[in-house]
Amino acid sequence: MEKVKIANRPFGPFITALIGAKVNGKPNYTAVGAYGVVSMKPILYTSLKTTHYTTLGIKQNGYFSINIPSSDIIDKTDYCGIVSGNVKSKSNIFTPFYDKAGDAPMISECNINYLCKVIRTIPMFDFEMFLGEITAVYVNKRCLTDNKIDLVKINPTVLMDNFYCDIGKKVGEVFNEGNDLKTI
Repeated sequence: MEKVKIANRPFGPFITALIGAKVNGKPNYTAVGAYGVVSMKPILYTSLKTTHYTTLGIKQNGYFSINIPSSDIIDKTDYCGIVSGNVKSKSNIFTPFYDKAGDAPMISECNINYLCKVIRTIPMFDFEMFLGEITAVYVNKRCLTDNKIDLVKINPTVLMDNFYCDIGKKVGEVFNEGNDLKTI
């Protein structure tokens, strides 16, 4: 397989998320691809520009939500990445819900929601990386198969450089597909 060297920057793919925070008493959301797993402990991170309105809310309240939208709501998801809550309120774009564990809005229309309590903030250039302990997780019941989260039913939106796509189909089981290669 021939390799070609390209620019030194991340291109993806990234699962798109909507980061939620309460800012000045109102729900606000921003679309990102910069979030993920830190370890096998219940810790997630998100990385937001220092100047983002949502960043202000996370700092005010010490909580944020990570909401995984399906590709069915790509218009609203993309809107949250285009428009700043500092300029126009995004509090009515989605139906918020809350958990008693922390004060950050989660999005009813998203198939998976994580509520996270900030445990560490790391400045990174003109961004701030928030490490958050997961304090609550919600999933739409219709997105479960045999009581397990079904990625195909979640239908997350994938961000790839300058376009979005969705997940097509399941192609295998984790820690199972490579078992036949153990004999090599």
